[in-house]
Formats: sequence, structure tokens, C-alpha cells
Amino acid sequence: MSILQDIPILSLILLSPLAGLLVVLLLPKHRSGWMKTAAVTATLVPLALSLWLYADYDKQQGGAAFEEKLNWVDVPLNKELQDISEFVFKFQYTLGVDGLSLPLLLLTTLVTAMAALAAVHVKKRWKSFFVWFLLLETGMLGVFLARDVFLFFVFFEITLIATYFLIGIWGYFNRERAANQFLIYNGIGSAIMLLAFVLLVNTAGFRIDQAGEQTSFIYSGSYTDIFRNMADPTAWVNLSPDQMGAVNPFQMTDTMQWVLFILLLIAFGIKLPVFPFHTWMLKVHTEAPPSVVMIHSGILLKMGAYGLLRFGVLLFPEQARDWAVVLAVLGVINILYGALLAFRQQEFKLVLAYSSISHMGIVLLGLAAFNEIGLQGALFQLVSHGLISALLFLIVGSLFERTGTTELSELGGLARSMPFMSGVLLTAGLASLGLPGLSGFVGEFLAFLGLFESMRWLTALGVLGVILTAVYVLRAVLKITFGTQPERFGALKDARLVEAVPMIVLLAFILLLGCYPSVLTDTVQYSIGGLFEQLLATRAGG
Repeated sequence: MSILQDIPILSLILLSPLAGLLVVLLLPKHRSGWMKTAAVTATLVPLALSLWLYADYDKQQGGAAFEEKLNWVDVPLNKELQDISEFVFKFQYTLGVDGLSLPLLLLTTLVTAMAALAAVHVKKRWKSFFVWFLLLETGMLGVFLARDVFLFFVFFEITLIATYFLIGIWGYFNRERAANQFLIYNGIGSAIMLLAFVLLVNTAGFRIDQAGEQTSFIYSGSYTDIFRNMADPTAWVNLSPDQMGAVNPFQMTDTMQWVLFILLLIAFGIKLPVFPFHTWMLKVHTEAPPSVVMIHSGILLKMGAYGLLRFGVLLFPEQARDWAVVLAVLGVINILYGALLAFRQQEFKLVLAYSSISHMGIVLLGLAAFNEIGLQGALFQLVSHGLISALLFLIVGSLFERTGTTELSELGGLARSMPFMSGVLLTAGLASLGLPGLSGFVGEFLAFLGLFESMRWLTALGVLGVILTAVYVLRAVLKITFGTQPERFGALKDARLVEAVPMIVLLAFILLLGCYPSVLTDTVQYSIGGLFEQLLATRAGG
């Protein structure tokens, strides 16, 4: 028996950044060195714990061994029937992990720790920066750990608020406009998500608990309860009024299922982002400080894909299957649109921003495949792109600090003065274009392989986007590293230790997943095979 099963490991991971936040708040403002040390340490603790959790995770058992539950909020309702002992909205502090969330949890702690080191580029208001930074990490961890829909929503909103201030205060020239666009678009997505969650709780979340003569009518926000009720043909949510012999206000009709699926698709599609809900993301990628862009591109975008999979595909598999072609078309549009516009950009940040749009299209193709291979590819692509994009934006921040520009026309020949950083940039670029042996290849290959069974023409169009990726990545990377070097860049310093360490760590994980992908695919496979196939079999049997 593992020692982790005897301690609240999930709560320790979740709350350790908050402990660091409190330490930073208590430190004097002039002790910037102490604050940096405390903040970085506060991100290394959840990284160490998540690595331990990942190593100890029983892939065949799944996440059942790691679940924590406490009563959180009970909202009493009017008792319209005399024989009801309790009538309540019940929300719980419920945390859990499975093969879908655990890899993203580890990705979050890893990228955040590396981004904390990259915060060396921040030049003002250290205390406020690290307070919002650690609050952001808490929100992201909560999103991947929460097993109650409203707990999920609370953590989701924490990431929105923290990111808004991190962009608006510490960003570049048009930071306020970028922060406002981020808040407006994501706020709309959050409102749509909240509406979908309220409908879910009031239908699939309803249950009746009978204990002797005590009868309780409960509206539960538990994801487990909602998932179980959606899959159970005898649950109230799946019974028509005729089957009840009267009125059933808790039934989720086919129309309502479609409405909920579309609401969730839009809500999480904005976050992903899916074309045409992508314009806000471009401003964030160009105006946010490097450490925040590392988190935004590496983690925050993945929250949209995770939410779409967790709440959209798994709760509404029939609707997802019926809309598989639509998801695949949206994915191909993302891939081609992002790749073509990335090729036209002269600003390296915009090249990477459009590249993120293109790579998120591959995730949509994996979801649209609606089979085990495709879903594995989607999850692998999320983790892989998170590592690669975080590394690329880390390098971009270091380049901008030294040169004052990321315009391709003003850069060139940097391999002469910065060989280490240029070598890492070239390797990250090769990973982004999907070179075998690096992590980018595996996710793309699995996603396309899964989709090829049912949609060969759309798969072929998607592969065309991969070819374009090689063109724009090599164009940008080779322009920066080789060619004629401007005279003013001849004396540039290579990466400092505080920059080299996160570069090496991120690159090591990219190489690990590229050479030994089963480290990730084995964990994902059991959860997909268990949750997805069980759900389809149960509903088919009903």
C-alpha cells in the first residue's frame, strides 16, 4: 500500500502555492531576493509532489485511490412535500485524478515552476506579481483536480482573474487592451459554461437518497454523480414522463442534450481556442510577459480542451459522435488557417501564436476521431504542445530582453553569439514541426491515425497543415539563428543559468516523451478505455 493513500496528497498539491503566496505577502517589499526564492520554492513543492503522484499512480486501478471529499456548500430548498426530510443543493470539495487529468496536472506544475524561473525578466512590483502568479497556479491545479462542477467553475474563474492582472500590469505596450480582450472573451465563455453547469445540476445532478424513513432530495454538483446518472438508463434524468406515470421535471430531453453539448463546445472552444474565437489569444501572446505567455500557451489553452473532453465528449458521447465531422472540419480549419497565417508573419511572437492555433486543431482532430487512438493522440498533443510552446516562449523572452525586438527582419546570425540558446531554439522548432524522436511527432501521429479510419479526406487536409508547419517553423528559426548577424548583436550574452535550467528541463521532457511515449500513453489508455467504452456500453444497453 502506497504512503500517498494515507495523506491528502491532492490537497497538498493544490494548497502549496497558496502557502507560498502567504509567505510572499508577509515578506517586506524591499526583500525581492527572498520573495523570488519563496515563490520559486512554492512552485517546486507541487512539482515534486505531482512527480511522486505520477510515479505512484496505478494505471490499471485508475484514480480511485486518490480522491478527497469534504462537504462544501449546502443550500436548503423549500420542502414542497411533507415526507421529505431534506431538499438541498449540495456542492462538495471533491478532488480526484485519473489518466486524463494527471498528465495535465504534472504539465501544470512543471511549466509553472519553469515560468517562475523565467520571471527573472519582470522588473517591477515583485510582490504583487508573485501573489497573482501563485494564485494563478492554484486555479490551474484546481481545474484539473476538481470533481465538482461548481468547484471547477470557481477555480476556472480564479485563473481568469489572475491572468487578467498579470497581463494588464506586467505586459508590454498594449497590455491593457490585451487584458481587456482576454477578460471579455473568456468572461463570455465562463457565463456560457455556468449556464450549462446549472442545467446539468438541475437534471443529471438530481438524486434521491433513502435511509430508513429519511428521504433526501439532492441536487448534486458531483461530476461522478452526474456522469453516473447520465450513463444510467434508469436514472431520473433519462426517464420520460410516460415512464414515470406523471411529470418528470428532471428529464434531459434530446433537445436539451444538444443544447448542453453546444453550450459546452462554445464555452470551452473559446478557451481552446477554436476558429473564429481566437482573436483574443493573439493579443495575449504578443503583449503578456514571457513567464505568463509560457503558462498561457502551455497550460491555459489546454484547460479548454480538457473541459471539452471531460464535460462535452464524455457526458454527451452521442452528440459528440454525431458532430464528429463538424469537430474534424473545425480542426482542419484551425490547422490550415493557423499554419498559413503563421507563414506570413514577420513577428516571431505572432508566428508562435498562430502556430498554437494550428496545433490545437490537431487536438480537435483527435477528439473527432472518437476512438481510443485518437483520444490518446489528443491528450498527448496537449502535453507535448504545452512543453514545446512553453520552451519557445521562454526563448522568445530571453531574445527580446537582449535584442529589444522579435521582428524576423531585424534578427539573424544569433548562433554566433548565443550558440546554446540557438541550439535549444532549433530543437524546439523541430519538435514543433513533428520530427520523429521528439514529443511533437507522437501526438500528431496518433491523432491523424485515429481519424484516418473514418475521415480520410479530412485527415489528408490536416496532414497538409503539418507540411506547412515545417515551412513556417524552419523559415522563422533559421532566419533567427543563421544568416547575417546585425553588428549591434555581436556582443550578446548567451543564456544565464536561471534561463538555461528551465530550457534544459523542458527540453529533457520533450525528448523523453519523443523517445519513450509510453510514459504518457499507458496512463491515458486505461482511463480512456475505462470511462469512454463503459459509458457507450451502458447507454447502448439502455
